[in-house]
Amino acid sequence: MKTTLEIPDPLFRKAKSKAAERGQSLKQLVTEALQEKLAVNERNARAAEPGWMQGFGKLRRLRKETARAQARIDERFEEIEPEDRA
Repeated sequence: MKTTLEIPDPLFRKAKSKAAERGQSLKQLVTEALQEKLAVNERNARAAEPGWMQGFGKLRRLRKETARAQARIDERFEEIEPEDRA
């Protein structure tokens, strides 16, 4: 299939130069680059966790601090104020 792409001049020159270094045509270089990029994205999409799971386990180092804070909260709210007893 043929298509037209607008590529910034510096990127075009770099791609053309890289293709020449590798003994490829620009078409071959672009095709290969697209295949690699799409393959990486497919692997990442399959391996990636859902967005809502990305934070789980990240704060494991704060478990002791969280437990200490929760103990203080429980201790404070364990007390029933005299006006609330009736």
